[in-house]
Amino acid sequence: MMPADLASLVPSGRPGLTAVHALFSRRFWRSLVLPLLAGAVGALAQAQTPAAALPAEAQKRSLTEWLTRIHDASRQRAYVGTFVVSAGGEMSTSRIWHVCDGQQQMERIDTLTGEPRITLRRNSDVITFAPESKRAWVDNRESLGLFPELLRTPRNLIPEFYSHRETGVDRVAGHKTHVLEILPRDALRFGYRIWSEQGTGLVVKLQTLDAKGQVLEQLAFSDLELDAPVSMGKLSQLMRNTRGYEVYRPRLRKTTAEAEGWRLSEPVPGFQSMSCHVKEAEAGSDAPMHWVFSDGLASVSLFVQAHDPVRHTRENSMVSGATHSISRKLGDHWVTVMGEVPTPTLEQFVRVLERIRR
Repeated sequence: MMPADLASLVPSGRPGLTAVHALFSRRFWRSLVLPLLAGAVGALAQAQTPAAALPAEAQKRSLTEWLTRIHDASRQRAYVGTFVVSAGGEMSTSRIWHVCDGQQQMERIDTLTGEPRITLRRNSDVITFAPESKRAWVDNRESLGLFPELLRTPRNLIPEFYSHRETGVDRVAGHKTHVLEILPRDALRFGYRIWSEQGTGLVVKLQTLDAKGQVLEQLAFSDLELDAPVSMGKLSQLMRNTRGYEVYRPRLRKTTAEAEGWRLSEPVPGFQSMSCHVKEAEAGSDAPMHWVFSDGLASVSLFVQAHDPVRHTRENSMVSGATHSISRKLGDHWVTVMGEVPTPTLEQFVRVLERIRR
């Protein structure tokens, strides 16, 4: 779980979120498979059935072409399905309704396990309802700015740090899929195995893989209806209906790390700075900072706040499925770094982080 004192910096603004959800809406894969999904923790190892040969037309695609096709499918298809996250011997399940009209995307996600949550999204505007506590959290989630723009410009460094191979075809939730593996070229990131629906390109199953090819986390549809009749009007009406709920809104100010007195002495290979925020109410008073990096597929969140000897008593490292996190004391500050990357990658971020003004 995320440290409570950092929860208010996460774009969702919800205390107690898992690290996966804290980073999720900034992550490419979650945006392709199930935007706003919460709660994937632990690890899952699963045997794979042999895949049939991949059609010739699919074998010709470059990594950028595969990612562009997958991204476009996530923005252009209407669908309804049940989505399952498997990790650490546990499963969390959600029901999703997704619709788009070429300009707007809308969706509703209902958790089917654990505490009931209803999340509604229109593009980057999000509201999450907790029916039992009658609380709602309103949020505006910024895109990382990576897709599809990054894929079509010289800034696309993904092929420099990842390779890919097509491994065959398979069936998931009754749909024929291409199976694609995206493999890291160094030890700073994980790999991915993707099942992409043949006709549309929509991701219907995703696994995050460690350096040995073992599955750290799996996300998959157990049932999926493409081109389903989802009403954008009804979803809009549900988004606006907060009657009876206590509504919370985050107060974050967009900034830069340099403006807050921080920088990296050298870049972590492949990772680019994507966004930086501080709590608006505390701006100018050494406010806690949330700095987000991405290599195009994986994201890292770096949190910096004043050191509190009462709360910050022990440096630690944690692993939760594909999500790793570390906390360290750095001078008068407490730094927490988390992401779906190996722990040495996080250690490298801490090692090159430095204070440039007091």
